[in-house]
Amino acid sequence: MVVKLLHEKGLKAEHAYTAAFASIGLSVVSWVGSLKGEPAGIARADRWGIFVGEWAPTFFALGLALANYERDHDPHHPTAH
Repeated sequence: MVVKLLHEKGLKAEHAYTAAFASIGLSVVSWVGSLKGEPAGIARADRWGIFVGEWAPTFFALGLALANYERDHDPHHPTAH
């Protein structure tokens, strides 16, 4: 299971959530940077912003999966199995 492997490598839910929020900020930064730094105009800037912005839902989903795994495998948690 991928979530178990990531957890064993030290990745925690908080790390995934941090990456999700960072990707939201990076999406804005990449949009503005592309708009100002490239002659291709707003269409190119929109593509960069959307590309980076699509990472956030993946990181949030990974954070939820890790949080569930951590909850289920924490012997001190009341709902652990």
